[in-house]
Order: sequence, then structure tokens, then C-alpha cells
Amino acid sequence: MKTLQLIPLFAFFLLTSCSSVRVYSDYDKGVEFSQFKTYAFHKNSIDKVEISDLDKKRILRAIDQNLLSRGFTKSDNPDILISIQTKEREQVDVNQANLGWGWGWGWNPWMWGGNTYVSSYTEGTLFIDFIDARKKELIWQGEGVGILTKNTKDKDERINEFVTKILNQYPPKK
Repeated sequence: MKTLQLIPLFAFFLLTSCSSVRVYSDYDKGVEFSQFKTYAFHKNSIDKVEISDLDKKRILRAIDQNLLSRGFTKSDNPDILISIQTKEREQVDVNQANLGWGWGWGWNPWMWGGNTYVSSYTEGTLFIDFIDARKKELIWQGEGVGILTKNTKDKDERINEFVTKILNQYPPKK
């Protein structure tokens, strides 16, 4: 295999191995976020999330660590209820390494050369919802989208990255 043929494949692996989490957030502009100091997880909605219990624990632990480090307090009578949602989808990338037109010897001296590379990966989305516990209204939602890993050793790190980047959007900057 020629070096030129490896460049698209190498670029894909470089991009996916260093891929970051893309984050988005939305919020109720009429809410004063500085009033919220305590939180609890919305157990009923979290129980409905269709991921493994181990991954749920990883996500909730990461949220706990992040919020506690920011001065929030976990409470039985919270200001905010936190819910999560997830979704995933398989992505397929098709890359073609075209070498261009060439001239050679043989039956057909004009030819088009190239190789096609197909790769697939799982892209996941994590939503973190903050609900005003008193009013029962959604006040803030953060979303993180990125490539998931099946390697158990890397899951904690990847989930922490998702949660940290999402929660860096809170409180919203008005």
C-alpha cells in the first residue's frame, strides 16, 4: 500500500481518537440561576434511561463530583432536580483515496486508481436537564455529542469529559 493511500485512513483515526465532545445548551431566560444551591437526581426519569446501570452510575457520579466541586449541595429537599437522557447511533464514514489519473503499460494504459475505506463508530448524545423542583419546569438543558468507547477502562474518562464539558455551560451567561 502506498503512503498516499494511508493518509485518509490515518487522518480519520487521528480525528476520531482526538475527537472532542461538542456541547450545546438552552435555558429559560426568565430564571435567576444564582438562587439554586441544592440538587437531587430525578430518580423516576433516570430509571427510564435505556443504558446499563453501570453507565448510569458513571454519569451520576460525574455529575455529583462536578456539582459538589462548584459548591452545590445534594439534598432531600432540592432547588433543582437533575434528569438525564441518552441516545446513540451508528455512524459510517466512507473515505476514498484517489490517486488520480495515471498512465501505465499493458492493455489499458489509462486508469483511475484509488481505494475506498469504510469505518463505523458509535456516536452518543447525553442530555442533562435541570428542573426547578418547586415549579416542576425545565430551566436548563445541556447536551453533549461525541464518539463513545466500548472499552471499560476508558468509559470513566470519556463520561467525565462529556459531563464536565456539558456542565461548563451552566450557569448560562446571559
